[in-house]
Amino acid sequence: MWLRRTKSRVRIHNAPSPKFACSSFKDIHSLLSNVDGICVGGGGDTPDSPRKLPICHRTRSVNALLRSLSLPPEAPDKQSQNGEIRIPDAEKKIVVYFTSLRVVRRTFEDCKAVRSILRSFRVSIDERDLSMDSGFMDELQRILGQSEKSKLTLPRVFIGGRYVGGVDEVKHLHESGQLKNHVEGLPPEDPGTCEVCSGYRFILCRACSGSHKCYNSEKSGFRSCTMCNENGLIRCPSCSSAPL
Repeated sequence: MWLRRTKSRVRIHNAPSPKFACSSFKDIHSLLSNVDGICVGGGGDTPDSPRKLPICHRTRSVNALLRSLSLPPEAPDKQSQNGEIRIPDAEKKIVVYFTSLRVVRRTFEDCKAVRSILRSFRVSIDERDLSMDSGFMDELQRILGQSEKSKLTLPRVFIGGRYVGGVDEVKHLHESGQLKNHVEGLPPEDPGTCEVCSGYRFILCRACSGSHKCYNSEKSGFRSCTMCNENGLIRCPSCSSAPL
């Protein structure tokens, strides 16, 4: 005799199947566009360590710089409308605003790296050291439209009269091999050293002998020299450019 089949009371719990999510093209586009919070390199960001941008963002930054540098010269009114920053009478050279002071190590290293990259092309470079003359700071603030000195970072580079950017932009252009194409048309650097200032671009003021003080009379005493800057220096008339 066959035994009657009875219903088992043991319940089998089916494991939930894993969910598979596929990002759409719209999600991929948003990931590529929103890369401000992504850091490449495995480690977390620290306040002292510079952030490395993903390669897609760096490529787009270089392409934007190339488009701005390849634009033909425009009239002054069109330049202001497009927001393009330019330096007058600097179409045949590179202008670099930097500092030679070592107070902030990162700023000093950035200025040193940019100057080294640009000097390797052997073209005419107008180096303007803000630590030698505070007038360069006023020039740069006026050009960039920056009112607060604390927000003004260095270095700042202009190629052919057009504003390029700082250390990140120059390094990206150099790594992509495009920086060479934009400096080829510039005149070569002077192989010799200026005999007046020995390459420092500044000389001592003859009116005050570098003290920035002039004796006026017995009643008024000493007064500040109006011929030199706060360091008692004047720009070399042989190799330095006139103030903007």
